[in-house]
Amino acid sequence: MTKKLLNKFFNNQFFAGWIFILPALIGTLIFIIIPVICSFGLSFAKWDLINPIEFVGIENYRLIFSETLFYKILLNTVVFALATSVLGVIIPLVLASILNSKLKSAEFFKTAYFLPFITPMIVIGIVWEWIFDPNIGLFANLFNIHLKWLYDTSLAMPALIIVSVWKLIGYNMIIFLASMGGISSSLFEAAKIDGANSFQTFKNVTVPMLSPTIFFVVIITAISSFQVFDLIYLMTQGGPHDSTNVLVYSIYKNAFEYFNVGKASAIAYVLFVIILGLTLIQWNLRKKLVYNEID
Repeated sequence: MTKKLLNKFFNNQFFAGWIFILPALIGTLIFIIIPVICSFGLSFAKWDLINPIEFVGIENYRLIFSETLFYKILLNTVVFALATSVLGVIIPLVLASILNSKLKSAEFFKTAYFLPFITPMIVIGIVWEWIFDPNIGLFANLFNIHLKWLYDTSLAMPALIIVSVWKLIGYNMIIFLASMGGISSSLFEAAKIDGANSFQTFKNVTVPMLSPTIFFVVIITAISSFQVFDLIYLMTQGGPHDSTNVLVYSIYKNAFEYFNVGKASAIAYVLFVIILGLTLIQWNLRKKLVYNEID
Protein backbone atom coordinates (compact mmCIF):
# COMPACT_ATOMS: atom_id res chain seq x y z
CA MET A 1 0.00 0.00 0.00
CA THR A 2 2.81 2.41 0.95
CA LYS A 3 4.65 1.58 -2.27
CA LYS A 4 1.55 2.36 -4.34
CA LEU A 5 1.10 5.71 -2.58
CA LEU A 6 4.75 6.63 -3.17
CA ASN A 7 4.50 5.66 -6.83
CA LYS A 8 1.33 7.71 -7.19
CA PHE A 9 2.99 10.67 -5.45
CA PHE A 10 6.13 10.65 -7.60
CA ASN A 11 4.17 10.01 -10.82
CA ASN A 12 2.08 13.09 -10.19
CA GLN A 13 3.52 15.83 -12.44
CA PHE A 14 2.54 18.62 -10.06
CA PHE A 15 4.48 17.20 -7.10
CA ALA A 16 7.35 16.07 -9.33
CA GLY A 17 7.70 19.64 -10.61
CA TRP A 18 7.83 21.03 -7.07
CA ILE A 19 10.50 18.47 -6.11
CA PHE A 20 12.68 19.55 -9.03
CA ILE A 21 12.43 23.28 -8.27
CA LEU A 22 12.64 22.86 -4.47
CA PRO A 23 16.49 23.28 -4.29
CA ALA A 24 16.28 26.51 -6.28
CA LEU A 25 13.42 27.77 -4.10
CA ILE A 26 15.33 26.98 -0.90
CA GLY A 27 18.42 28.74 -2.22
CA THR A 28 16.38 31.77 -3.24
CA LEU A 29 14.69 31.88 0.16
CA ILE A 30 17.94 31.58 2.16
CA PHE A 31 20.24 33.75 0.05
CA ILE A 32 17.86 36.35 -1.42
CA ILE A 33 14.43 36.71 0.20
CA ILE A 34 15.48 36.43 3.88
CA PRO A 35 18.52 38.77 3.46
CA VAL A 36 16.32 41.31 1.63
CA ILE A 37 13.78 41.32 4.47
CA CYS A 38 16.49 41.47 7.17
CA SER A 39 18.39 44.28 5.45
CA PHE A 40 15.18 46.30 5.14
CA GLY A 41 14.66 45.95 8.88
CA LEU A 42 18.31 46.85 9.57
CA SER A 43 17.94 50.06 7.55
CA PHE A 44 15.85 51.35 10.47
CA ALA A 45 18.37 50.21 13.10
CA LYS A 46 21.84 50.91 14.40
CA TRP A 47 24.17 47.87 14.49
CA ASP A 48 27.94 47.43 14.45
CA LEU A 49 27.91 43.60 14.07
CA ILE A 50 28.90 43.21 17.74
CA ASN A 51 26.54 45.09 20.04
CA PRO A 52 22.76 44.51 20.20
CA ILE A 53 20.63 45.96 17.41
CA GLU A 54 19.11 49.33 18.31
CA PHE A 55 16.02 50.64 16.53
CA VAL A 56 16.51 54.26 15.37
CA GLY A 57 13.61 54.76 12.94
CA ILE A 58 14.40 56.82 9.85
CA GLU A 59 17.60 58.24 11.37
CA ASN A 60 19.81 56.37 8.88
CA TYR A 61 17.89 57.81 5.92
CA ARG A 62 17.95 61.30 7.43
CA LEU A 63 21.71 61.00 7.94
CA ILE A 64 22.28 59.84 4.36
CA PHE A 65 20.36 62.69 2.75
CA SER A 66 22.02 65.28 5.00
CA GLU A 67 25.55 64.33 3.86
CA THR A 68 27.22 66.17 1.00
CA LEU A 69 29.35 63.11 0.29
CA PHE A 70 26.26 61.02 -0.47
CA TYR A 71 25.22 63.34 -3.30
CA LYS A 72 28.74 63.23 -4.72
CA ILE A 73 28.67 59.43 -4.61
CA LEU A 74 25.20 59.41 -6.20
CA LEU A 75 26.40 61.71 -8.99
CA ASN A 76 29.44 59.45 -9.58
CA THR A 77 27.13 56.45 -9.85
CA VAL A 78 24.79 58.16 -12.31
CA VAL A 79 27.67 59.40 -14.48
CA PHE A 80 29.28 55.96 -14.55
CA ALA A 81 26.00 54.17 -15.30
CA LEU A 82 24.90 56.66 -17.96
CA ALA A 83 28.25 56.66 -19.80
CA THR A 84 28.60 52.87 -19.62
CA SER A 85 25.00 52.32 -20.76
CA VAL A 86 25.34 54.64 -23.77
CA LEU A 87 28.78 53.52 -24.93
CA GLY A 88 28.14 49.91 -23.93
CA VAL A 89 25.17 49.79 -26.33
CA ILE A 90 26.25 51.98 -29.26
CA ILE A 91 29.72 50.45 -29.75
CA PRO A 92 28.57 46.79 -29.64
CA LEU A 93 25.66 47.62 -31.97
CA VAL A 94 27.99 49.15 -34.57
CA LEU A 95 30.48 46.28 -34.26
CA ALA A 96 27.70 43.69 -34.55
CA SER A 97 26.45 45.38 -37.71
CA ILE A 98 29.95 45.31 -39.22
CA LEU A 99 30.57 41.67 -38.30
CA ASN A 100 27.15 40.70 -39.64
CA SER A 101 28.05 42.01 -43.10
CA LYS A 102 29.99 38.86 -44.13
CA LEU A 103 33.30 40.28 -42.93
CA LYS A 104 36.32 38.04 -43.39
CA SER A 105 37.64 36.49 -40.14
CA ALA A 106 34.39 37.47 -38.42
CA GLU A 107 34.59 34.45 -36.12
CA PHE A 108 38.03 35.54 -34.91
CA PHE A 109 36.78 39.03 -34.08
CA LYS A 110 33.71 37.64 -32.28
CA THR A 111 35.97 35.53 -30.07
CA ALA A 112 38.42 38.39 -29.50
CA TYR A 113 35.67 40.79 -28.45
CA PHE A 114 33.96 38.23 -26.21
CA LEU A 115 37.10 37.15 -24.31
CA PRO A 116 37.17 40.20 -21.98
CA PHE A 117 33.65 39.39 -20.77
CA ILE A 118 34.61 35.91 -19.56
CA THR A 119 37.94 37.08 -18.12
CA PRO A 120 37.88 37.38 -14.30
CA MET A 121 37.59 40.97 -13.12
CA ILE A 122 40.66 40.66 -10.90
CA VAL A 123 42.77 39.88 -13.99
CA ILE A 124 41.23 42.79 -15.88
CA GLY A 125 41.87 45.13 -12.94
CA ILE A 126 45.54 44.17 -12.71
CA VAL A 127 46.14 44.43 -16.47
CA TRP A 128 44.43 47.81 -16.82
CA GLU A 129 46.21 49.20 -13.77
CA TRP A 130 49.44 48.43 -15.60
CA ILE A 131 48.11 49.96 -18.84
CA PHE A 132 47.17 53.17 -16.99
CA ASP A 133 50.39 53.35 -14.95
CA PRO A 134 51.95 56.79 -15.66
CA ASN A 135 55.54 55.47 -15.49
CA ILE A 136 55.73 51.89 -16.77
CA GLY A 137 52.27 51.48 -18.33
CA LEU A 138 51.39 50.72 -21.94
CA PHE A 139 50.17 54.24 -22.68
CA ALA A 140 53.31 55.71 -21.13
CA ASN A 141 55.70 53.54 -23.15
CA LEU A 142 53.82 53.12 -26.43
CA PHE A 143 52.29 56.58 -26.88
CA ASN A 144 54.54 58.54 -24.51
CA ILE A 145 51.44 59.64 -22.58
CA HIS A 146 52.30 60.12 -18.89
CA LEU A 147 48.87 60.87 -17.46
CA LYS A 148 48.02 59.89 -13.89
CA TRP A 149 44.85 58.13 -14.97
CA LEU A 150 43.88 56.48 -11.70
CA TYR A 151 45.39 59.18 -9.47
CA ASP A 152 43.74 62.24 -11.03
CA THR A 153 40.25 63.22 -9.89
CA SER A 154 39.28 64.27 -13.43
CA LEU A 155 40.67 61.16 -15.18
CA ALA A 156 39.92 58.29 -12.79
CA MET A 157 36.22 58.01 -13.64
CA PRO A 158 36.76 58.13 -17.45
CA ALA A 159 39.42 55.43 -17.03
CA LEU A 160 36.98 53.16 -15.19
CA ILE A 161 34.29 53.80 -17.81
CA ILE A 162 36.74 52.76 -20.53
CA VAL A 163 37.49 49.49 -18.74
CA SER A 164 33.82 48.77 -18.04
CA VAL A 165 32.74 49.39 -21.64
CA TRP A 166 35.68 47.33 -22.95
CA LYS A 167 34.55 44.39 -20.83
CA LEU A 168 30.87 44.72 -21.83
CA ILE A 169 31.36 45.09 -25.58
CA GLY A 170 31.66 41.37 -26.36
CA TYR A 171 28.57 40.25 -24.43
CA ASN A 172 26.27 42.94 -25.82
CA MET A 173 27.67 42.43 -29.32
CA ILE A 174 26.84 38.70 -29.23
CA ILE A 175 23.26 39.52 -28.17
CA PHE A 176 22.91 41.94 -31.10
CA LEU A 177 24.42 39.45 -33.54
CA ALA A 178 22.01 36.74 -32.40
CA SER A 179 19.09 39.13 -32.90
CA MET A 180 20.33 40.23 -36.32
CA GLY A 181 20.15 36.64 -37.46
CA GLY A 182 16.38 36.83 -37.06
CA ILE A 183 15.92 39.83 -39.37
CA SER A 184 14.54 38.81 -42.76
CA SER A 185 17.04 39.26 -45.58
CA SER A 186 14.18 40.52 -47.79
CA LEU A 187 14.19 43.78 -45.81
CA PHE A 188 17.85 44.41 -46.64
CA GLU A 189 17.26 43.46 -50.27
CA ALA A 190 14.32 45.88 -50.48
CA ALA A 191 16.46 48.66 -48.99
CA LYS A 192 19.19 47.92 -51.52
CA ILE A 193 16.70 48.05 -54.42
CA ASP A 194 15.43 51.41 -53.14
CA GLY A 195 19.00 52.72 -53.34
CA ALA A 196 19.73 52.95 -49.62
CA ASN A 197 23.39 53.06 -48.65
CA SER A 198 24.91 51.17 -45.71
CA PHE A 199 24.20 53.91 -43.16
CA GLN A 200 20.60 54.37 -44.32
CA THR A 201 20.02 50.61 -44.16
CA PHE A 202 21.48 50.51 -40.65
CA LYS A 203 19.37 53.47 -39.51
CA ASN A 204 16.05 52.59 -41.16
CA VAL A 205 16.11 48.78 -41.15
CA THR A 206 18.58 47.34 -38.66
CA VAL A 207 17.94 49.67 -35.72
CA PRO A 208 14.09 49.54 -35.84
CA MET A 209 14.07 45.75 -36.18
CA LEU A 210 16.58 45.45 -33.32
CA SER A 211 14.76 47.92 -31.06
CA PRO A 212 13.36 45.21 -28.71
CA THR A 213 16.88 43.82 -28.27
CA ILE A 214 18.35 47.31 -27.85
CA PHE A 215 15.73 48.05 -25.20
CA PHE A 216 16.62 44.84 -23.34
CA VAL A 217 20.37 45.49 -23.53
CA VAL A 218 19.95 49.09 -22.29
CA ILE A 219 18.01 47.91 -19.24
CA ILE A 220 20.41 45.13 -18.20
CA THR A 221 23.46 47.33 -18.88
CA ALA A 222 22.04 50.20 -16.82
CA ILE A 223 21.15 47.92 -13.90
CA SER A 224 24.58 46.26 -13.87
CA SER A 225 26.30 49.66 -14.14
CA PHE A 226 24.43 51.02 -11.12
CA GLN A 227 25.60 47.93 -9.17
CA VAL A 228 29.29 48.21 -10.08
CA PHE A 229 31.61 47.24 -7.24
CA ASP A 230 34.46 44.91 -8.20
CA LEU A 231 36.01 47.31 -10.72
CA ILE A 232 36.03 50.14 -8.16
CA TYR A 233 37.34 47.90 -5.38
CA LEU A 234 40.20 46.53 -7.50
CA MET A 235 41.39 49.68 -9.26
CA THR A 236 40.69 52.83 -7.22
CA GLN A 237 38.98 51.94 -3.91
CA GLY A 238 36.74 54.94 -4.51
CA GLY A 239 39.61 57.40 -4.85
CA PRO A 240 41.18 59.77 -5.45
CA HIS A 241 39.18 61.94 -3.02
CA ASP A 242 35.99 59.91 -3.58
CA SER A 243 35.94 60.83 -7.29
CA THR A 244 35.16 57.20 -8.19
CA ASN A 245 33.20 56.24 -5.09
CA VAL A 246 29.83 54.73 -6.05
CA LEU A 247 26.79 53.55 -4.11
CA VAL A 248 27.61 49.84 -3.89
CA TYR A 249 31.19 50.53 -2.84
CA SER A 250 29.84 52.96 -0.23
CA ILE A 251 27.56 50.17 1.06
CA TYR A 252 30.60 47.91 1.42
CA LYS A 253 32.65 50.55 3.23
CA ASN A 254 29.89 51.46 5.67
CA ALA A 255 29.11 47.83 6.47
CA PHE A 256 32.55 46.23 6.64
CA GLU A 257 34.98 49.09 7.27
CA TYR A 258 32.95 51.51 9.39
CA PHE A 259 30.71 48.71 10.81
CA ASN A 260 27.61 50.82 10.33
CA VAL A 261 25.29 48.12 9.00
CA GLY A 262 22.13 50.20 9.42
CA LYS A 263 23.42 53.03 7.25
CA ALA A 264 24.74 50.56 4.67
CA SER A 265 21.31 48.90 4.49
CA ALA A 266 19.64 52.29 4.07
CA ILE A 267 21.96 53.15 1.15
CA ALA A 268 21.16 49.75 -0.37
CA TYR A 269 17.45 50.56 -0.35
CA VAL A 270 18.03 54.00 -1.80
CA LEU A 271 19.88 52.27 -4.64
CA PHE A 272 17.00 49.79 -4.96
CA VAL A 273 14.48 52.62 -5.34
CA ILE A 274 16.68 54.35 -7.94
CA ILE A 275 17.04 51.18 -10.05
CA LEU A 276 13.34 50.37 -9.69
CA GLY A 277 12.33 53.88 -10.74
CA LEU A 278 14.72 53.85 -13.70
CA THR A 279 13.42 50.47 -14.85
CA LEU A 280 9.78 51.56 -14.57
CA ILE A 281 10.50 54.71 -16.57
CA GLN A 282 12.24 52.70 -19.29
CA TRP A 283 9.42 50.16 -19.32
CA ASN A 284 6.76 52.88 -19.69
CA LEU A 285 8.72 54.40 -22.59
CA ARG A 286 9.00 51.09 -24.43
CA LYS A 287 6.00 51.80 -26.71
CA LYS A 288 7.78 54.91 -28.00
CA LEU A 289 11.21 53.33 -28.22
CA VAL A 290 10.44 49.80 -29.41
CA TYR A 291 9.25 49.16 -32.97
CA ASN A 292 5.77 47.59 -33.21
CA GLU A 293 5.48 47.26 -29.42
CA ILE A 294 2.06 46.36 -28.04
CA ASP A 295 0.79 45.82 -24.47
